[in-house]
Amino acid sequence: MGTLAYAVTVSLDGYAADADGDFQWTGPSSDVFDVHVERMAEVSTEVLGRRTYALMGYWDDYPDDDGTPAEREFARRWRAVDKVVASSTLTPGELGPGSVRLVPDLDLDQLRRIVDAAPGVVEIFGPTLAAPAIRAGMVDEFHLFVVPKLVGGGLRALPDGVDLDLTLAGHRVFGDGLVYLRYRAG
Repeated sequence: MGTLAYAVTVSLDGYAADADGDFQWTGPSSDVFDVHVERMAEVSTEVLGRRTYALMGYWDDYPDDDGTPAEREFARRWRAVDKVVASSTLTPGELGPGSVRLVPDLDLDQLRRIVDAAPGVVEIFGPTLAAPAIRAGMVDEFHLFVVPKLVGGGLRALPDGVDLDLTLAGHRVFGDGLVYLRYRAG
């Protein structure tokens, strides 16, 4: 039985993307990227929406002889995880390589079955897709990468109307001012 985790890079004022939909400011330094590589060692399944799946497709095609050792390792780990893509517009023929399953309409019961069947961490990727699971109290761990930037509006990283008690399970401050916070529910 797996656990459900939500990881997000967020502005200090709580947004994953600004009012124009831009999230380029979330690009990690090499030290922060190393934490993402480490996290991926525990992830057995990624649950993504259509746009995030397309964006992360970059790592499916990443050359084995290019980039830094950390980038090559992230790509290797990314290709190894099972992926569940929640999309009502994609077709199975549009899915890329590896173990990818298409779910036209992801509901909480399906997500529970995915987590229950997983051998490790199931990471739900993206604030819109994660919001129902967060509201339902299904998320076991939150990984917040807080960027020292105010964007003033946009796509909220966490949904409104949620009251959860969390316990700090780890934290790290990086030289560029970014803070990584890991919380467990309960």
